[in-house]
Amino acid sequence: MANELPKRTVRVRLPARDVDQPGRLEDAVRQAVSTGPLGAWRVDRRSLDARKRPVMAELTIHYVHEGETLGPLEQAGQNWPRLPEDAPRVAVIGMGPAGLYAALELVTNGIRPVIIERGGPVRERRRDLVRITREHLVDPDSNYCFGEGGAGTYSDGKLYTRSHKRGDIRSALEILVHHGADPSILVDTHPHIGTNKLPAIIERMRATLIEAGAEVHFHERWVDWSTQSGAVRTVVTESVKDGNRREHLVESVIVATGHSARDVFRMLHRRGLTIEAKPFALGVRVEHPQSYVDRIQYHGEQGDWLPPASYKLVCQVGDHGVHSFCMCPGGIIAPCATAPEEVVTNGWSPSKRNNPFANSGIVVTVGEADWERAGFEGPLAAMEFQASVERAAWLAAGQTQRAPAQRLLDFVNRRPSTTLPACSYLPGIVPVNLHDVLPPFIAEALREGFVTFGNRMRGYLHPDAVLVAPESRTSSPVRIPRDGQSLQHPQLPGFYPCGEGAGYAGGILSAALDGQRVAAAAVKKLKGS
Repeated sequence: MANELPKRTVRVRLPARDVDQPGRLEDAVRQAVSTGPLGAWRVDRRSLDARKRPVMAELTIHYVHEGETLGPLEQAGQNWPRLPEDAPRVAVIGMGPAGLYAALELVTNGIRPVIIERGGPVRERRRDLVRITREHLVDPDSNYCFGEGGAGTYSDGKLYTRSHKRGDIRSALEILVHHGADPSILVDTHPHIGTNKLPAIIERMRATLIEAGAEVHFHERWVDWSTQSGAVRTVVTESVKDGNRREHLVESVIVATGHSARDVFRMLHRRGLTIEAKPFALGVRVEHPQSYVDRIQYHGEQGDWLPPASYKLVCQVGDHGVHSFCMCPGGIIAPCATAPEEVVTNGWSPSKRNNPFANSGIVVTVGEADWERAGFEGPLAAMEFQASVERAAWLAAGQTQRAPAQRLLDFVNRRPSTTLPACSYLPGIVPVNLHDVLPPFIAEALREGFVTFGNRMRGYLHPDAVLVAPESRTSSPVRIPRDGQSLQHPQLPGFYPCGEGAGYAGGILSAALDGQRVAAAAVKKLKGS
């Protein structure tokens, strides 16, 4: 618009302890603005610089001059119109972030999503998560990975991504804010929602979809499909509750099943659809007292103006990279198995990140030479290697959902742990020598990596730090190929792989953006544009 004000911004840097002090931040903004009398202003972006003491806050300030009006932080609310009765139907397999955002994109463009979710509604999942912890029983259709909202719902809600080329990150975040997320996610450099707040947001997203005319089918497992004239025509589902099968007539299918749907990978392979083994990473969860991580990262500075500290570590050990993954300040280590007779760990944090422990995956890259050396071949080789480590952990810990564990210092010094410290992993931990549980190349790369990290982050080798194994679901061990232009599988028109399970994303936000992108491609094909 011709009369729209230019956006004026200025960078402000001041001690983090001063940000919430009355007048301190405004004084800093006034000093930074030299082009005229300061009117209204707000923080548009914020981050911390903890490289030395004092910890500094770095803020991008959006401001106007006196007499001008500052527009709202959030864009206008989204509208998803009611679909006509004869709207084309597209199946969306999976209701995690990729599936949800794909469905919203379809609705926006007049296409009816037919959402197939093997698990139940988001709050219903909680009963099954409790059973894993208390009874050591894993429901293969409802767990930390499967069910409404997908793996991200009960594993933290971190929204940081480097995938800026995948789509409009701001728009994706605004959809979450529209459905109840704190607007701070639009400002923070590393936005985070928290496992305790995500279920209500997911429920509101489902309500938006249903109100617009989407179909949502819970407790239905995708087991097959049929074609007509060489393109997808139906998807076949099987009820988790009674085993009955049904066919859903559709014009395309978006596959957003997540990185742990091993039965889906096997079905695709059995049906002759090309899939590929893909490198991934595997290792352990390491847990420290959060107060100790705070002291290290903030150089001894303490105060309620500082959030629980995080860290990011990476090094190279021979041919293998070793790096931190999904670091959870003030978090919990969770049991994330998706089938009986396996142990899998992951981490999450509540919105306040106020638990006494900090945990992070520390993982080693696994490539083709590694799984072939272990005797696994073919397109499912990486997946089967991954599964073999998870089963070994289950056996080592007593064939329950308790997890094999070892003190970090004992692991580095190759000695068994006679006792274990307190740990947030609620099913319980069992002292083992992880060098006997993990593949030797993984264990040795981890040991050398921890030594390096201890040199870089003085104090990281803490006597009460504990390793809990395995951290194995960092990304999909399978890639489902797709054409670079149409985003369809090269063998099957109307078949759109997307998200983490297809090997094209690595986290909530990147999966959501990939879901949007694939849905837009499906819309383009259906509308012939």
